[in-house]
Amino acid sequence: MNEAGLFSAAVFRARALNQNGGPIDQSWRDHGDHLLNPSLMPIVEGLHLRDAAVLVPVVDDGDEAKVIFTKRTATMRKHSGQIAFPGGAIDPEDVSPEEAALREAEEEIGLAPQFVEPVGRLPQYLAATGFRITPILSVVQRGFDLKLNPHEVDDVFEVPLSFLMDPKNHQRGSRVWDGSERHFYQFSFEERTIWGITASIVRTLYERLYA
Repeated sequence: MNEAGLFSAAVFRARALNQNGGPIDQSWRDHGDHLLNPSLMPIVEGLHLRDAAVLVPVVDDGDEAKVIFTKRTATMRKHSGQIAFPGGAIDPEDVSPEEAALREAEEEIGLAPQFVEPVGRLPQYLAATGFRITPILSVVQRGFDLKLNPHEVDDVFEVPLSFLMDPKNHQRGSRVWDGSERHFYQFSFEERTIWGITASIVRTLYERLYA
């Protein structure tokens, strides 16, 4: 297999269905804001976490799959202006994290579920903002027509999976937040910076499927 083929949607699907790294239900404590900031663990454990789900949409483009990201509007109450995956809180009527992620993706960017094939999950990510996030891995077929919700999403763009899965592009950053220095992963792609929870989910994807 050539290097480009390694980052096809077909290989991604196969690896998502047969993940390395142990059972997901036993590894959730290893994924969250506390991983790079151990002092946050008592805080995270003490929170009443709300369940959420995000869709990790990997677009089938032959040998060079792409990953869809959104840029949240500046008016959003949480994570305003940041780059994210489509997703949000799991509602009581959602029968699964997969259903919640698909619903949110359709509401936020108009990605119709018939183009999306969920193929796996990553371990839950514990966020100090009060969420327990389940990333839903998916393969997306071309043919979709996106329509952005202007109240939630300013922009949508794609990044090659090969770029995201190259550890040379995995940077560490830090900022002072609430009087303490917080550490996080970040990726610089063209004029955009993907950081925080979204970058950590990408890092987990690399560790479980491509490392």
